[in-house]
Amino acid sequence: MSLPPDIIITGNNVFTGTADHPTSAAIVIRQNKIIEVIEKNQTNQYITENTLLYDFGDKLIMPGFHDFHIHLLLGSMLNNSVQLQDATSAVEAANRVREYALENSDLPIIIGSGWDNNAWTNSSIHKSFLDQVVPERPVILYQAEFHSVWVNSAMLELAGVNNNTPNPEFGEVVKDMTGEPTGLLLEHAVGLVTKAMPMELKHKEQLLKQFLQEAAQFGVTSVHDLLRLPEMSTEEAAIYADFEKNDKLTARIHFVAPLIGDVSEAKKLRDTYHSNMVQFTGFKQFIDGVITSYTAYLEEPYTNKPETAGGTVFPEELIKKWTIEADKENFRVRFHCIGDKAVKLALDSFEEAQQQNGKRDSRHSIEHIEMIKQEDISRFGELGVLASIQPEHINGSSFEVFENLIGEERMRLYMLQKTLMDTGATLVYGSDFPVVGLNPLSAIYRAVTRLDNENVVWSKDEAISLADALKAYTFGPAYGSFREKELGTLETGKLADLIVLDRDLFTVSPEEIKTANVIFTMVDGKVVYDNATN
Repeated sequence: MSLPPDIIITGNNVFTGTADHPTSAAIVIRQNKIIEVIEKNQTNQYITENTLLYDFGDKLIMPGFHDFHIHLLLGSMLNNSVQLQDATSAVEAANRVREYALENSDLPIIIGSGWDNNAWTNSSIHKSFLDQVVPERPVILYQAEFHSVWVNSAMLELAGVNNNTPNPEFGEVVKDMTGEPTGLLLEHAVGLVTKAMPMELKHKEQLLKQFLQEAAQFGVTSVHDLLRLPEMSTEEAAIYADFEKNDKLTARIHFVAPLIGDVSEAKKLRDTYHSNMVQFTGFKQFIDGVITSYTAYLEEPYTNKPETAGGTVFPEELIKKWTIEADKENFRVRFHCIGDKAVKLALDSFEEAQQQNGKRDSRHSIEHIEMIKQEDISRFGELGVLASIQPEHINGSSFEVFENLIGEERMRLYMLQKTLMDTGATLVYGSDFPVVGLNPLSAIYRAVTRLDNENVVWSKDEAISLADALKAYTFGPAYGSFREKELGTLETGKLADLIVLDRDLFTVSPEEIKTANVIFTMVDGKVVYDNATN
């Protein structure tokens, strides 16, 4: 070794990601790379008077978490908003909005999220509930899955939405019998009101700084930003690059462009953003909506609404055409698919791209995969399509709510993970922040127990091992980013992204996974969070 290391990190429990259990080891780091992983008792030969030494004893050292699916600025914006996750009625939700508005009299627009009327006794949503509590200022409240919003009259007026506003493609301005908007907007109609809330550059920079602090505290060292909904604008990339240039970016950011049939802009983005910290990684698009809004695309009708089986955001042939064109230019494509027919359409599109363009290591992915037909399970492995899953989603709406929506039989194939993995799919984990929180440890707990907060088991046979869950949140996303030679494990030559937890997850009960904390985070060889007590 010609040059001495800058940092040596030692511990009795180092989960490198190359084996299924931790081992005693020392990680030798120079600048931003791991130059060697050695036995703990061999560090003396490397240490000089300038070497910074960290010994974490029995804590758990592991690769940094890599979140494959977030909506970065949207999530940060909603962290500072009224939270409605456990509201049980429109009246209760409106009262919380009232309290929040009184406490934040300086805010020009009241923003909130998390309501789910499927779990309410009375599921009615109407602007009048909000007009009574906040009549003057605009109010916009995102539904728990972010595919619909509930607004007041002031927000409708600000956005120019009225009786004459037509429904956009794959969207609805819900209106009453007289043609008056009720205040509920579904799918692409959400954009009619969100476009009236432009964010200034200073606000975006503030939100990014806030996000980076939260990511460091949760040990999230890399993310994939799937952009704000529903606009999916790539304009934030310049802000990410500026933060990197000024040495303020403390997490790696990978981002996408919307798949809309234009590859020219994507080529420019690919040529521009390919640094160590900020990378353009291809396309993302929605094939369908969500089950709770009856917009997920199903093979068979909804159990409690048999007149509909949902539909696609864009015509099927257009989805296939765009996929083939993007694949031909060596771009990776990621599809949001909730319903089983949407999953089939995505797989069919990827298969047709292979047939027309030739087979390559494309690493296309399907996001969520909440429903799937038995015959499509093995196609992930056969086609090399990544299964991008968010384990925390089983703690969304209750098991009973979903069973009412799609029935007992289809619930047996709901939110699979182990079955997909066992049939050859690469599991890639993420949070879907802000649909759920950013903390990966909550998702790890769901993955290994399949328990929600009500202690209801969602298909116990779909639980996976702790090692496999950690790999799906570290190596899996690195592989999905074509960065498995740089990231995802603690090995010689890889970039120094690592974290330390306050306990060894391999020796505690599953319940303790939820209460574990990250105490140290390193990104690119730099300590970005240090709350260690030793």
